[in-house]
Amino acid sequence: MVTKTPARRAFNVVNILFFVLCSAVCLVPIIYILSMSLSSSTAVSAGKVTLFPVEFTLKSYEYVLQKKEFWSAFIISIERVLLGVGINMLMVILAAFPLSKQKKDFSSRTFFVWFFMITMLFSGGMIPTFMIVKYTWLLNSIWSLILPGAVPVFNMVLLMNFFKAVPRELEESAFIDGAGYFRILFKIYIPISLPAIATLVVFTMVSHWNSWFDGMIYMSDARNYPLQTYLQSILVSTNTKLMTKAQAELLRLISDRTLKAAQVFIAMIPILLVYPFLQKYFVAGMTLGSVKE
Repeated sequence: MVTKTPARRAFNVVNILFFVLCSAVCLVPIIYILSMSLSSSTAVSAGKVTLFPVEFTLKSYEYVLQKKEFWSAFIISIERVLLGVGINMLMVILAAFPLSKQKKDFSSRTFFVWFFMITMLFSGGMIPTFMIVKYTWLLNSIWSLILPGAVPVFNMVLLMNFFKAVPRELEESAFIDGAGYFRILFKIYIPISLPAIATLVVFTMVSHWNSWFDGMIYMSDARNYPLQTYLQSILVSTNTKLMTKAQAELLRLISDRTLKAAQVFIAMIPILLVYPFLQKYFVAGMTLGSVKE
């Protein structure tokens, strides 16, 4: 049994205080947004809201959730996340596996590594990308939000380094047993790399869910907006001509700040619900790509 010295106890106390402070820095803004969204417009305008709702009301959520445009954008974002994460991870895995091999096993490895790395350093720009999307007839479709970023190179590099840390003896023994490269990838590399893959899934999911600018560029019809683009367009301007009488009456009871807070909090909920299920893999993958032979 290890005896804790006074210095060790002090170190543990400092660590606990530090992480409590870090947790507070992350949680306080979320709690404040939630409190603001649940408070009355007069309380928010008067600056009375801190970490607890003042004059509790659900009017902001009622206004947001009764709009069919909101639910349409929400479904588009869910569709984007499901398709985007699936395609991104498939492309990343298929690219990272051969590039993790040594040059004697894959003679063109250096060329393809530089081919991908250059795309991290240089970009064609927004206008050439828009032209490619336009002339491939992807505008106003869900694919315009997914295919231009189908291969996230940074994630590929991380996973490539993780694959390099997989013992070569496992692959050699699989070859002796008659396994091919695809079987080795799906039966050995992917199961071993689940922490790394889960970490990249979280990164990719958050990236797709929070992205709004590409929806603004590639969607000329507001009915095709993903959730974040839809919320951003509402924050910029509220079109009272398209409101029903009940919505217009409800809008008088809330303020612009409470409405924004409600929208921001609703947009956070899906990621907050998914993250706990991937947390154990995410923690295990924090050293992603740091081990080298």
